[in-house]
Amino acid sequence: MRRFATTATALFLTAALTGAAAQAVQAAPGDIADRLDAIKGLTVEERPSTLPGQRWFWLTYKQPVDHRKPGGQWFEQRVMLQHKTDDKPMVLYTSGYHTPTTMFTSEPTALLDANQISVEYRYFTPSRPAPTDWRKDTIWQAATDEHRIIGALKTIYQGKWISTGGSKGGMTAVYHKRFYPKDVDGSVVYVAPNDVVNKDDRAYDRFFKNVGSDPVCRAHLKNLAREMLKRRPAMLQRFAAATAENGWTFTNVGSPDKAFENSVMDYEWAFWQYSLQTDCPSLPALDASDDDLYGTLDAISGLSFYTDQGLEPYVPYYYQAGTELGWPSPQFTHLRPLLRYESSYQPRTYVPRSIPMTFNPLAMLDIDLWVKTRGSRLMFLYGENDPWGSEPFRLGPGTRDSASYTAPGMNHSGRLIARLPAAQQARAVADLRRWAAVPDGPSIRSLTEADDMLQRERPPL
Repeated sequence: MRRFATTATALFLTAALTGAAAQAVQAAPGDIADRLDAIKGLTVEERPSTLPGQRWFWLTYKQPVDHRKPGGQWFEQRVMLQHKTDDKPMVLYTSGYHTPTTMFTSEPTALLDANQISVEYRYFTPSRPAPTDWRKDTIWQAATDEHRIIGALKTIYQGKWISTGGSKGGMTAVYHKRFYPKDVDGSVVYVAPNDVVNKDDRAYDRFFKNVGSDPVCRAHLKNLAREMLKRRPAMLQRFAAATAENGWTFTNVGSPDKAFENSVMDYEWAFWQYSLQTDCPSLPALDASDDDLYGTLDAISGLSFYTDQGLEPYVPYYYQAGTELGWPSPQFTHLRPLLRYESSYQPRTYVPRSIPMTFNPLAMLDIDLWVKTRGSRLMFLYGENDPWGSEPFRLGPGTRDSASYTAPGMNHSGRLIARLPAAQQARAVADLRRWAAVPDGPSIRSLTEADDMLQRERPPL
């Protein structure tokens, strides 16, 4: 299973950091800091801003662990606020993982010149209740977290609201809108998979058979992964040295050999998720040295990921994948019979055995049905060469005022509205600004030229 993307946040983070000089804005009596502080359950800390014309607040909001029993256990959920003025729209961003702890501007925020909040997904530290009842790590509970945050902040930000996120964050935006469709005025959803029937993953095999326009590149990636397995002893020798140096352990997956093999199964997926077809010539040849082969596996798959230390931050994701979201199970026919642990490539392997997991096959069917029959103001954006787009959200006969776009040649990262063909780009920008009641704003070209830094989240989605 692939990681959603690194960025220590996670798939993602479509962010453009400007590099402007840091600035601090002093709070005046009765200003936004005081108004925030007056909201019950909200703690407020202002920090120096690194983006011009904005103030930066680190917030926490008191949330019930179980929204059906609001008088029970509670936890503090982390929220980052980038404030311009309270009469501008608000963009709610979520990575679906940890929230970024640096200021950044999502693509919808930039196009609308809007305020922005970044909400940390429940059960990602430090937004994790203790003791931890994992049964409450569900899409409905998380959607209700956002519902309460929006309700609290709408006492100040009374204009239009747009939700957005990439990968698992994009999924989160859809799930929130399904349960609370009136909370936001539109949702811009990047590279979000929709695993409606978890047992049917043929779409991934079709994807890898046809991805890109260069069959030589496709074949070379498969052959490289096969060569890594053929050289297993040499690869494990280097992995053992890195393990000793870093103090890695393997309680969850079971052994360094299993962790290595899971990383090899990731290799082809990870290349297409994070790289472009133009990167293919930079890959080593099949007769490259053991060091070069190990180097490309580590660079593309990240050999530390399936260690206990690498998996620990993403246990909440894998728990959800194994209980509601589903997970991809491509067929590794090109790697057989060299594989020893193919069946380990699934969420149960990555979650401590002390945490029970039972899969609910109805959760994603409900979401998919809602999108196709009652969804509205949904904008889906995918990269043409991104494996996670193999099972996309699809519009249906009852979907209203919505659209789905695919950016040619793109992967799992990036400002995808800026990567669309001109006519589609113009329509997408017009729809977003109409939803937010913003008649005009910065041009796509100016935003792209300013800074197009791509960051990742890490894991599968």
